[in-house]
Amino acid sequence: MVVGAGEVGFGVAATLSGEGHDVNVVEQDEERAAKAGDELNVRVVWGNGARPQILHEAGVRDGCGVDFLVACTNRDEANILACWIGKRAGVKRVIARARGLEFTDSPAWAEDLGIDMMISPERSVAREILELLSVSTAVHTAELLGGRAAIYAFRVAPGSPLTNLSLKEVRMQNPDLIAIVVYVERPEEGNVVPNGDTVLREGDLCYVVSYREQVWKLERLFRLHSSRTLRRVFIVGGGKLGFQVAHGLETNYRGVNVRLIDRDRARCDRLASELEGALVLNADGADEALLSEEGIAEADGYVCATDSDEVNLIYSAIAKSMGAHKAVAVVRRKLYLDMPGRIPIDAVVDPNEALTAVILRYIRYPGSSKALSIIEKIDAEMLEIVMPEGHALLDAPLAQLKVPKGVLVALVARKKKVFVPDGSTCLKGGDHVILFASTAQMRLAAEIFG
Repeated sequence: MVVGAGEVGFGVAATLSGEGHDVNVVEQDEERAAKAGDELNVRVVWGNGARPQILHEAGVRDGCGVDFLVACTNRDEANILACWIGKRAGVKRVIARARGLEFTDSPAWAEDLGIDMMISPERSVAREILELLSVSTAVHTAELLGGRAAIYAFRVAPGSPLTNLSLKEVRMQNPDLIAIVVYVERPEEGNVVPNGDTVLREGDLCYVVSYREQVWKLERLFRLHSSRTLRRVFIVGGGKLGFQVAHGLETNYRGVNVRLIDRDRARCDRLASELEGALVLNADGADEALLSEEGIAEADGYVCATDSDEVNLIYSAIAKSMGAHKAVAVVRRKLYLDMPGRIPIDAVVDPNEALTAVILRYIRYPGSSKALSIIEKIDAEMLEIVMPEGHALLDAPLAQLKVPKGVLVALVARKKKVFVPDGSTCLKGGDHVILFASTAQMRLAAEIFG
């Protein structure tokens, strides 16, 4: 049961129905309801998903066999009420989107209301933006193992020492590098899940899983230089996401100079009282005179996070043209995800995609396994599992395990040690294992590894 057929609800319903699940959608906007009914293999009920009668019509009633109810409208109260009604009717698991960060500051809200998961993606998206700023040569990033490791997308630069080397040769020449290339995007020839014989070429976009403290080595290998220390960052848009990015910069990056720009005077007053070191400016984020005066030409980063995708893209392109080292735009429509290849910006971040991914992870892997990253562009997933004690795969070399082709054991965390396994590695009980696979193969991989 999906309540709300906006960008998030539509994406969740489309994915789950495409995988063969029986999906009902509740939507009170007639145009969105019609779109879902016309384009998806789902049953659509028109109405307010926070009303018991509408949910009853959609199948949420005493003794119902609904496995999941996902409430992802843009109204927190409606989502919470829909989940509460669903839980009382016997829905096995309920998930609520919460735009207000106060609902996710503590798990007590969800626990007291019987909600299995209450999600606000702003914090995780803010962490992704901070990582994109600090690792300026990466075009995509997502954290793994609680921040100890991450997946990065790097393009092989002209003159890179990796050019024309096989991955086996790269590993031999860099024995201390804790990293594995899990995917290579090569549009002209077809993308590949690589093996040791895969030869890297100039222009390849490589998705690399690495120990966080070694990312500077990857930058030198792929891009020939390391990211510079963040000193000056501009943020446009003082909403929840813009605030989280500014707060993260203040908290985690010593000495960074933050300029937060917003056109709403009352919001600026509130932000100025809540942020300690950031300079809050009540102005237009594309005011060239203001940007020049505040030092955009020397800026290490520019993040545009207003409520308008189009404003974010255009303003970021303007800042990039004025000298900002890295420009990141927040977008919420899939139509704009490929814009970095079309206009002069460095990266886009989609909060709706992040929220959709979290919901799908929980539905696909509701047990102890934790899916860490769904990379929609390449239809792949990263999954963290903890090897159970006594499992049949323990103490046997990976080379002898019947792991399907295309499934990679990318990283292993054993107590405080993180390493890239090879064919002779034997897994131990309690190991945290990072698996990489296509979305189609991941469920099989998760079952194989327990």
